[in-house]
Amino acid sequence: MKNSVSILLLALIYSCSFKDAQIYEWRGEDRSGIYPGTNLLKEWPEDGPEEIWAVEEIGNGFGSPVFVNDMFFITGEIDSMATLFCFNLEGKKQWQSEFGKEWIATFPGSRSAPTIAGDFIYVGTGLGNLYCLEKESGATVWSTDFDKDFSGIPILNGHSEAAVVNGDKVFWTPGGKEYNVVALDRFTGEVIWSHPGHRERAAYNPASLIVLDQRTIFVTFSAYQLMGFDTGSGVLLWSHEQNSYPLDKRSIGYGDTHANSAIYDNGSIYYAAGDGNCGVKLDLTEDGSEIIEVWINPDFNSFMGGTVKIGNYLYGSGNSNRELTALDAATGQLTDSLKIGSGAIIAADDLLYYYNHRGEMKLVSYDQGKLQEISSFKITRGTKQHFSHPVIYRGVLYQRHGQVLMAFDIRKV
Repeated sequence: MKNSVSILLLALIYSCSFKDAQIYEWRGEDRSGIYPGTNLLKEWPEDGPEEIWAVEEIGNGFGSPVFVNDMFFITGEIDSMATLFCFNLEGKKQWQSEFGKEWIATFPGSRSAPTIAGDFIYVGTGLGNLYCLEKESGATVWSTDFDKDFSGIPILNGHSEAAVVNGDKVFWTPGGKEYNVVALDRFTGEVIWSHPGHRERAAYNPASLIVLDQRTIFVTFSAYQLMGFDTGSGVLLWSHEQNSYPLDKRSIGYGDTHANSAIYDNGSIYYAAGDGNCGVKLDLTEDGSEIIEVWINPDFNSFMGGTVKIGNYLYGSGNSNRELTALDAATGQLTDSLKIGSGAIIAADDLLYYYNHRGEMKLVSYDQGKLQEISSFKITRGTKQHFSHPVIYRGVLYQRHGQVLMAFDIRKV
């Protein structure tokens, strides 16, 4: 690990006063994909909502913006370098900071959305390196090296994790045989604990936290396992194996793409792993030490578009049949579908926002698991794949497409 400032000095200055800093992260609070906001448009004009501004200087990438008060942060790749940008809400750049090499192989560009906690930003690269930057300037505080520090196992299409912060720890999944999952001191980058897990490579997963009375659990995927770790001790509490490929058929790129965060709600864990077990519900014991499989549904098979749980229903992309699907969370049965392509889903103000791989932004209503398309418009700026997740902040819909980020006014007049 390399440090641009003194580890001991940082620990003394920050560790006491900023342990409980507010967290701003990928897909909003608890990574749920459900954004706050009211008085939003219930349908859009034929050409879509008004575009307020667009910035065309954020480099190649797929990561969504993360908002903190009157600013937002977004990553990009420029000339093979990982770059973090800070903009204000008018789309005016405040600063940009190069912080390391970025992924330029398959699907070149940044993957990681930044996680902001207090005065620091935690952001990874497609090469698997994790960085801590100063929020005010973008200066590097500390960094880790995927290979040298953790002997991480490379994955086919670039590391795509979004760092998880809890208290004084930041969690990362290098996927090494010894350092498979690690908890680092978020002020210094020093290892607090590590666990070999199942000694598998990582799985593109933006992990999540489950906060219980007895303990907090870090939930992440490796190539063929969903794993839950006690955040304090680093003990592996439980695993749920992905059985889509038999042991003799498991190799890089086969059954190891699990890019959706797990959702925890009212004692149960829900996940969609289209390259694994697909849609799954697990009940968690009260102390968090065990899981019980409740149902598996192979038709709820999103790879990377996220899922949202609203009331007693789950909504997410179907990859094999290229549609938006609704599912009863209690029974695991599909309740409806719309053939509007595979894509990424979020929700706000009692509506679903769905950005499909054809670049169409859809506004969809839901009623007890029944879906209806209301409005649609085409994203015409930018190039390459339409993989980025939408974001809503203060009545504005933000959508990235390659090097371009667009802002659309979706507030009622």
